[in-house]
Amino acid sequence: MLKQINGLHHVTSLARDARENNAFFTNVLGLRRVKKTVNFDAPDVYHLYYGDEAGSPGTVMTYFPFPNAGRGRAGVGEVGRTSFSIPTGSAQAWQDRLATFDVKGITTDTRFGQARVLFNGPDGDAFALVESDDERTPWTGGGVSEAMAIRGFHSADMRLRDGAISTELLQFMGYEKVDSTDNITRFIIPGGNDANTLDLEITPDAPRAEQGAGSVHHIAFAVENRARQLEVREALLDTGYHVTPVIDRDYFYAIYFRTPGGVLFEVATNEPGFDRDEDTAHLGQALKLPSQHEHLRARLEGLLEPLGD
Repeated sequence: MLKQINGLHHVTSLARDARENNAFFTNVLGLRRVKKTVNFDAPDVYHLYYGDEAGSPGTVMTYFPFPNAGRGRAGVGEVGRTSFSIPTGSAQAWQDRLATFDVKGITTDTRFGQARVLFNGPDGDAFALVESDDERTPWTGGGVSEAMAIRGFHSADMRLRDGAISTELLQFMGYEKVDSTDNITRFIIPGGNDANTLDLEITPDAPRAEQGAGSVHHIAFAVENRARQLEVREALLDTGYHVTPVIDRDYFYAIYFRTPGGVLFEVATNEPGFDRDEDTAHLGQALKLPSQHEHLRARLEGLLEPLGD
């Protein structure tokens, strides 16, 4: 069993409109945009990162906003809902806030004793705000008070037709099964970071998910550094998984592999961080380009949609 994985690092999804996406995460949810860069493989598309003040691992939601992308179809073989941690007692304040912004799909429920506010993002993305005793320091520059501000990720739901092989994988990665109810089983990494929870949702008769705007592209797990990442990669290869070589993503190093249930997993390093090319006070303000795309700056600055901030 692996001991190197600490919990979630980031979650990356698809969108259709960069300006709308930016407004939702910064104005509605009150997160900080910690990086404005571009897709490595499609530099005419933004890659936007939102999180706490420093973009700490376990807080960062990232997006590829492909202009006018078609809407994805929810189903199995994907991360179906991404959940953020909010302070205990703040669920009603969040319901009121979301309603003020005319956010769609607002409902409430309780899962494993924790109150949740469920809602949809601009592209139908499924989110939840989960009340928990989370002591992480939130970003409050977005106009949301510290008493209710998002602390980072709480968990993510993986929707699958069969959870047996994915359960084995998660346990190999260091997760432990801690609870279950109906078709939901909860796993945590003991002693991990504060984003150390995953829920498996088993729906045998659901259709396969189809990727598009509103879909999670991949979910990333955190390791401390490149040495720990190489240990994880070797162990996954030895277990029979097809794992990519290490890829430099400027702000972390990444490896990827596809799970038996169809979900794309990434293992990302906590180093070097989002302050490698901007000081913390100015994160997310300037357009930062991967070195291989720097020669395209003039064209990209004229092509990419202004974010309105």
